Amino acid sequence: MSKNIYLIPTVLAPDTAAQVLPQEVIETIKHLDIFFVENIKTARRFISSLKLGKVIDELTFIILDKKTPFEEAYNQVLGLNGDAGIISEAGCPGIADPGALVVEIAHQLNLKVIPLVGPSSILLTLMASGFNGQSFAFNGYLPIDKKERNQRIKELERLAFTTGQTQLFMETPFRNESLFKAILEQCNPSTKLTVSIDLTAPTAVSKTYSIQKWRELGVPQMHKIPAMFGFGK
Repeated sequence: MSKNIYLIPTVLAPDTAAQVLPQEVIETIKHLDIFFVENIKTARRFISSLKLGKVIDELTFIILDKKTPFEEAYNQVLGLNGDAGIISEAGCPGIADPGALVVEIAHQLNLKVIPLVGPSSILLTLMASGFNGQSFAFNGYLPIDKKERNQRIKELERLAFTTGQTQLFMETPFRNESLFKAILEQCNPSTKLTVSIDLTAPTAVSKTYSIQKWRELGVPQMHKIPAMFGFGK
């Protein structure tokens, strides 16, 4: 029996599936019964919200998070008796997401890997930034320690300025405002900073200004709201 691994994008903001997910994604979920997910509760809620008529309790959810050992994931993929999907907590599987582990294993086992189109906060932020889209890097989360975080901020600022490569990064939503304030304190007034908040939601905001301009505007509302940041030229 052939086995396909589908990479299924999910929403970035609640109640936006109809606006941001292509019909192909919905149809794929409709015919799958096995899903690799970071959080079962979140995945069940997402699939239920699509109102596909699927009986949620009859679906198989396999935990795949940053703590999942390679051997455990390997045995799960090897033991599949049909197609399976990978659902990220938000956005696209495999992009800043543990789903990459199952994809790696699928290639080793010569299974067909099928990525589907959907929202990615990284690409949406880059698109809205006005920065270099030919060369960019996503740097994930910055260090929690303040000294290390400040050093990393300066390093990314320098990279963006000296190489012209866009530097994107993020923070846990409840630390967004402290990160933003640190950026304003650490960076040169002329450095350009892009901020995208609550992407794809009706309240979404994407703005790019110099650090000096951001200092004049003040901290935008982003506490406990998903946000992305980036330096560029």
